[in-house]
Amino acid sequence: MWRLHYFMHLMKEKKGIGVVEVILILVVLIGLVIIFKSQLTSLVQTIFQKITSESAGI
Repeated sequence: MWRLHYFMHLMKEKKGIGVVEVILILVVLIGLVIIFKSQLTSLVQTIFQKITSESAGI
């Protein structure tokens, strides 16, 4: 019987990521993207140029 009560207690206890945590993670990610925008665009352009040049040889 105690196992049933313990199981019910575990089912009622809700753990996980809350809305505040998700919003904070998004704010940090957006901030990083804004800070490193020029470096990211340069990196992406370099990668696509390399893909284009490498695929021309196939």
